[in-house]
Amino acid sequence: MANVTPRTTPPGSGIARTHSAAVRARLGPASLKARVRISTVGLLAVTGLVTSTLLSVAALVAVSTRKLPPGAMPASMKRSRW
Repeated sequence: MANVTPRTTPPGSGIARTHSAAVRARLGPASLKARVRISTVGLLAVTGLVTSTLLSVAALVAVSTRKLPPGAMPASMKRSRW
């Protein structure tokens, strides 16, 4: 038997810890294989991007679907169905 020692990053080496994920999916004749490695800092950055995107979309939907009070729309911007 081989003696296996886990690889660890020495403290203070400046190398960020990485996380990895793998997925394999098959649907009929099509298949997908993907592997991803990302550092902790990168994972936080991606989380921030997704969170800000979701919050901005929620704000846009809230503003675009609100009902304006009567008389709030200028006369030159009359709504029509035509």
